[in-house]
Amino acid sequence: MQEKIKVAVDAMGGDNAPGEIVKGAVDAVNMREDIQVFLVGRQDMVEEELKKYTYPKNQIRVVHAEEVIETAEPPVKAIRSKKNSSLVVGMNMVKQNEADAIVSAGSSGAILVGGQVIVGRIKGIERPPLAPLIPTEKGVSLLVDCGANVDARASHLVQFARMGSIYMEHVLGIKKPRVAIVNIGAEEEKGNALVKETFPLLKECKDIHFIGSIEAREIPHGQADVIVCEAFVGNVILKLYEGLGSTFFRVVKKGLLSSLRSKAGAVLIKPALKSVLKTFDASEYGGAPLLGLKGLVVKTHGSAKALEVTNSIIQCVTFKEQDINGKIKNNIIGDE
Repeated sequence: MQEKIKVAVDAMGGDNAPGEIVKGAVDAVNMREDIQVFLVGRQDMVEEELKKYTYPKNQIRVVHAEEVIETAEPPVKAIRSKKNSSLVVGMNMVKQNEADAIVSAGSSGAILVGGQVIVGRIKGIERPPLAPLIPTEKGVSLLVDCGANVDARASHLVQFARMGSIYMEHVLGIKKPRVAIVNIGAEEEKGNALVKETFPLLKECKDIHFIGSIEAREIPHGQADVIVCEAFVGNVILKLYEGLGSTFFRVVKKGLLSSLRSKAGAVLIKPALKSVLKTFDASEYGGAPLLGLKGLVVKTHGSAKALEVTNSIIQCVTFKEQDINGKIKNNIIGDE
C-alpha cells in the first residue's frame, strides 16, 4: 500500500476560511490517493462545510482547535498565547511528525514566527526564506525571498540561492537552474551595498549555476530560474507582479467587450486567451514554502480560494517525496 503524505491544513486561516479552505482540501484528496489531510480548526464549522462534498472519508480527518489567530494580532504574542489555535496546533503536528507539512492562508507574521519557533530551523540555516513560484514567459521562476527577511545579510542570500537551486532542480526537474540576483543593472559593479557584497560570493559558489544580475523587467521573460533578493525587494516584486496580472486581466476583458466587433472576435480567441491567462494566474502554482525548516511550512495568499489551497497541498507531495529538507541539510549544511 502506498504511504500517504500527511498534510495539516489550517482550516481557519485566511479571508475565505473555512469554506474555500475545506473545498480546496476536498478537491486535493479527490484528485490524489496519496494524500492524507488533517483539517485543523473549529470542528463544528469544519464538519458543516465537509457535509457539502463527496470525498474519500479515510483521507480527511478533522482536528479540533478552538482558537484562531487573526491577521492583525502581534505574531510573537499570538503564537505564545494561543496554544490551541489552528495554526499552532497544525505547526505542532509537523514538529511531532504527525504531519509532513502544514498549509496556511493565515497571518504571514504568525506563520513565519511559528515556523521558526515551533517547527524549527535546520541546524546551520541562518534565515528561512519564503519562496513562491511566479509565472514567466518560459514557465515559472522561484522568487527567494518574498517576505520573511527584510534585513538580510550577504550570507543569507547565498543560502537562499543554494536552497532555491535545490528546490527548482528536484521539485520542478530543472537541471542546473539559472540563479540570478536582483539588481538595478547587469554590470557587476552596480547595486546597493548588499548586492555588491553578495555578488562575488555567489560567483564563488560551485554548487549553483550563477548567471549574474537580473533587472526586474527581465523577470517576466524567464531569464532566470531562481531569483535571489532580500524580502523587501522580493515582496515589492511579488505584489507588483500580482497587481499587474489582475489589472491586465481586467483591461483585456474590458477591451474585448467594448464593441460588437470586439465581442465577436472574443468568441474566436477565447480558448487561446483563457489558456494564456491561466498560465499567469498565481493560484495555479500553489503557495510559498518556507525553506530551511525541519518540516514543511507552506504559506498561501490570505485571499486564497480553493484552487490555490488544492495546489498548495499537492505541492507538499513532491517536496516530501524528493526529501528537499534532507537535500538542503546534506548539500548545504554538510559542506559548511
